[in-house]
Amino acid sequence: MNDFQGRVALVTGASRGIGAATATELARRGATVVVNYREDQTGAEHVTASINAAGGKAVCLQGDVGSESDVRRMMATVAAEVGVVQVLIHNASPGNRDHFLDVPMDEFDRMYNAIVRGPFLMSQLAARQMIEHGVGGAIVHISTILAQLAIPTRTLYISAKSAMEGLTRAMAMDLIKHNIRVNTVAPGLIYTEALKANMKALGEDRFTPFLPGKRFGTAEEVASAIVYLASDAASYITGTILAVDHGLSVREAGPANE
Repeated sequence: MNDFQGRVALVTGASRGIGAATATELARRGATVVVNYREDQTGAEHVTASINAAGGKAVCLQGDVGSESDVRRMMATVAAEVGVVQVLIHNASPGNRDHFLDVPMDEFDRMYNAIVRGPFLMSQLAARQMIEHGVGGAIVHISTILAQLAIPTRTLYISAKSAMEGLTRAMAMDLIKHNIRVNTVAPGLIYTEALKANMKALGEDRFTPFLPGKRFGTAEEVASAIVYLASDAASYITGTILAVDHGLSVREAGPANE
């Protein structure tokens, strides 16, 4: 299937996990993929090399999504050297575990710059390029099921991702007349390096009660949903928040009546 043939896709935070799986799937389906990374150059180069070795097309691009100057540089570089971005995947995201009472404002700024402000600007620049060149496109944000199911000591992360989901709906309405669709994927408990680190710190038994289907998701399963929303198969879908959580967001709130 080459339904992305001739399209340029930019995936932020693509050096590992969900971002890497998404970049790989987009390339497999014909897109020329820009593999963005902030610090993990080795990981991004590995993803890029794997794509190219499999017959796909990919290039690496360093940049911090939380930096305005980096975002502007990245978008200008891609337009000049690769082409107009028609598929934009916002996957890059820092983490934070500060209690609400302990959050310093510089950390607030860091989180919101990377999760809200950066994707806002990058989407704006990408949309302007699409409109200028008379092409449509798709933007997919990666949120989290925690935007619906809050847990302690995630105030910054949850609130920033909630803002991202609101941005999705608002952008969808502003861009629909330009044939640019905007959607969000909200993953549940996905077996990535970040989750493995959490399980190592807290113990896997702390997570298993939150698995209705008794298993973790994979990065590839989330990538499938992301690529679907970016594809023409989802041409009538915009402004949607798609949970990819194996039932976590709808699990029972109490004991069953049996």
